Amino acid sequence: MIHPKTKLQHINEVVGYGVFATERIPKGTIVYIKDSLEHIIVPEVYHQHDAEMKAVIDKYSYIDEHGNRIVSWDFAKYVNHCCNCNTMSTGYGFEIAIRDVEAGEEITDEYGIFNIDQEMELICSEPTCRKKIALDDFERYYEKWDDKIVTAIFDLWNVDQPLINLLDEKTQKEIEMLRNDPASYKSVYALKYHPQPQLHLNGQQKTIA
Repeated sequence: MIHPKTKLQHINEVVGYGVFATERIPKGTIVYIKDSLEHIIVPEVYHQHDAEMKAVIDKYSYIDEHGNRIVSWDFAKYVNHCCNCNTMSTGYGFEIAIRDVEAGEEITDEYGIFNIDQEMELICSEPTCRKKIALDDFERYYEKWDDKIVTAIFDLWNVDQPLINLLDEKTQKEIEMLRNDPASYKSVYALKYHPQPQLHLNGQQKTIA
């Protein structure tokens, strides 16, 4: 679920739609939570779809740490990437504002955390744009992403959090632990998907446990 103080807005014919703040969203605010209504498409089901449907799923989903594709039921799926994004996924599974987002500003995040399985060319006007999302971005950048997250995540308890009650019990315990022990911070690397090796026997694909 996306933060309630946002709206869907058409940008242009090239980019399509984006999500914009309708009021100021302070740094440290949870802007997205994977709630119980999100559509979870497990790998086995994804591979049963034809190429046209796979393309739609790929466009509107991200891949979680378990290899599942998550498609948001609301317009969270229209949040665009920016190489100087103002929100970012955390190791706890929710996304936070890593700086203040002003009313009328587009909500953007970091697609490199989304476990993409093919490179993605970027439409980005930032001077620091890296031109594409590469398959090794997680390994290359996660420490820098952690640095940005840490500057904001300890503001969780200092700002209004309309989504916080949607956190599951496990995550609530983890962030309470973080509040009491900053050294318990969970790296964004916790979201990295590590595919299990596949073994092919007689034309059949087997997962090596």
